[in-house]
Amino acid sequence: MQNGFVESFNGRLRDECLNEHLFANLRHARDLISAWRDDYNHLRPHMSLDGLTPWEYHQRSILDQKLNRAN
Repeated sequence: MQNGFVESFNGRLRDECLNEHLFANLRHARDLISAWRDDYNHLRPHMSLDGLTPWEYHQRSILDQKLNRAN
């Protein structure tokens, strides 16, 4: 194992996307993988963000910055 983070991601990609679909052609594969990547990076909760989605975490960060500037 070279890098635990990469190994974990590769396993997740394989289990959740690649093993679930039969790709008709390269364009189809790219579209499905792109949709999975968007979901993975933007919509699913992450444990490293206290169970928030990256969007929710970003919005909370913006709110915190505004509150800090007001004080």
